[in-house]
Amino acid sequence: MERGRTGKDVEEGEHERKGTVWSASAHIVAAVIGSGVLALAWSMAQLGWVLGPLVILGFAIITYYTSTLLADCYRYPDPITGTINRVYIDAVRAYLGPREVFFCGCAQYINLWGTLVGYTITAAISMMAVQRSNCFHRNGHEWKCESSGNLFMILFGAVQIVLSQFPSLENITWLSVVAVATSFAYSFIGLGLSTGKLISHSGFKGTLSGAAASSHKIKTWNAFLALGNVAFAYTFADVLIEIQDTLKSPPPERKTMKRATFIGIGLTTIFYLSLGCTGYGAFGNNAPGNILTGFGFFEPFWLVDIANICIVVHLLGAYQVYAQPIFSRLESTISKRWPEAKFLRKTYSIRVPFSATGPLSFTLSKLVIRSCLILLTTLVAMLVPFFNAVLGLLGALGFWPLTVYFPVNMHIAQKNIKRGSPKWILLQGLSLFCLLISIATSIGSMADITSSLKLATPFKMNY
Repeated sequence: MERGRTGKDVEEGEHERKGTVWSASAHIVAAVIGSGVLALAWSMAQLGWVLGPLVILGFAIITYYTSTLLADCYRYPDPITGTINRVYIDAVRAYLGPREVFFCGCAQYINLWGTLVGYTITAAISMMAVQRSNCFHRNGHEWKCESSGNLFMILFGAVQIVLSQFPSLENITWLSVVAVATSFAYSFIGLGLSTGKLISHSGFKGTLSGAAASSHKIKTWNAFLALGNVAFAYTFADVLIEIQDTLKSPPPERKTMKRATFIGIGLTTIFYLSLGCTGYGAFGNNAPGNILTGFGFFEPFWLVDIANICIVVHLLGAYQVYAQPIFSRLESTISKRWPEAKFLRKTYSIRVPFSATGPLSFTLSKLVIRSCLILLTTLVAMLVPFFNAVLGLLGALGFWPLTVYFPVNMHIAQKNIKRGSPKWILLQGLSLFCLLISIATSIGSMADITSSLKLATPFKMNY
């Protein structure tokens, strides 16, 4: 018997695990390199040449370290032979008890769902940018090329309804691979365009302390918002356990997951530093909030179009990485509540063209539940289409509890680290420091959202 099968699954219906370090790395990169990368030049502009790179490196180190702690909690009590925890909240229940479960559930699933909202907004902005880019090319850069994002959000949501009918992450590994390829593509395009602009004016723009503002208060809010954007750019702890649950064993899942995390975080950090620093060097303190849709680049228009199309394709895959854990929890809860309902059990099959896995099977309950969640997500995205502010708030809400607090406390429980010992003090000090960062970024994000709402019209996303 494989070592990965020695522990009994905490969820019914154990599934076959075939994942490797490379498939897990693909899932991680698909989840991490998302819309957050597009705001890094703007975040650098708010922090300056001194704090900007340090903040990116700092978040990378913290995220990697706490992710390795979380990977050890996939099984309980022994990290190699213990009982499998298939989802994040089950690991919290096993190590910390029921009192922490409610807080974890709220933090995880609100952050997961909020990320779906953010991805819907970003995909619509990129599709609008393609439309405007072509308009500028035809009519000139001074032409007033307006575009509305509501139709694009609806189209993005409709595609997600189709993709959501795949049972789980193992069934859409191909989509994560495509998403990773497109994330590399638009990252390289953004890097190349920024490098070209940087070379054209012979020198790095920007200042040591970052962009000035009309008041010290606004400067502070913008700096806090920048911290939230960077935190969001590294968010993936809330799906780490679910990704680890796709891995085959032997070797032990935690060993494979730690290697995959090192690869994933390492690649993203290289991209983030390259794109953030080059973008800031090219635009200076006037860096746009979204480097590929803020029209710092007009030409070559076809390359800008390709980059934005790659963003949309990438977000199609990343959306499902974050949505599948929500689907799984909703369906598990409902099936336990009404175990005999035919609506939940009767299966239908549809033959999918060019599919190597055979017909696609689904239930009406899955179609209805998943479609309703995606429709709600699209509706909320249409109500609050504020790119930087939404990213900052999501980063603030998810960073401390999911990336730091729970992994640290589960590690303390797992290793029986005594209260007041040097290691306990260091771990709790790390948690407190990250809590203060999350509070600061939440304040900055809410200040920006409040300001934007005064000028916004519901269901009207013009660009």
